[in-house]
Order: sequence, then C-alpha cells, then structure tokens
Amino acid sequence: MHHITLLGRNAGRQFRAVLYERMEILIDRALSNADRDPSLASRQASLALRLCSRHRIGMPYHIRMLFCRRCKSFVVPGLTSRVRVGGSGIRSVRTTCLFCGFVYRKMLAHPKDRPAKKCTHSD
Repeated sequence: MHHITLLGRNAGRQFRAVLYERMEILIDRALSNADRDPSLASRQASLALRLCSRHRIGMPYHIRMLFCRRCKSFVVPGLTSRVRVGGSGIRSVRTTCLFCGFVYRKMLAHPKDRPAKKCTHSD
C-alpha cells in the first residue's frame, strides 16, 4: 500500500481530494466490471464505501445513489436495479433495488410549479 506524504496547511484538503479520487476510480471500475464480474464489482464498491466510513468523509451524491439505502448493496442501473421515470400525479424517478425490493423515489419538479422568471429588460 502506498503512503501519501502531505505537508502544509492544506494537508487535510489534499487528503480528502486523494480519497475522492480513489473513490471515483473504484466506482468507475465497479461500474465497468458489473456485467462481467458482479462479485468483483461489489467488492470494489464496498471498498469505496469503506473509504468514506473509515475516514469520515461524505460520499458524493452521484456515488451515494449507487448504493441501496436499505441493504447497502451496490446497485447498477439496469443490472441490479430498475429505474423508472413517471408516476401518477407526482413526477418522480423510481429506483428499485432488485436485491431487497426497496424503492427510492426522487421527486421531479413540474415546469409549471417553478416560479416564473421576471423580465429584466428595459425598453
């Protein structure tokens, strides 16, 4: 294992940047290995999860969405999770974990619900 030597005031910031970079590499490799070797992909994803928990840093949103909230397994859209857009009445993106069946809903705003933009041009 390689050790990182960081000096100076920004040592903590540099350390976090290296952790995020390594986490991105692990997740990218896990996504590319998901269809060929699912056990390797889940191992790589669990290592990325362990990096966050061991060093007490927050996981970025786009990576956090690749883990089931209930069973904490690595879910790949289309392989180990089902992603659907729509809904009755409320527009949402629904992601279903195919391991435990948990459904995560991300609500989408309607275009008519957003406040209208004010015109700032002058005549």
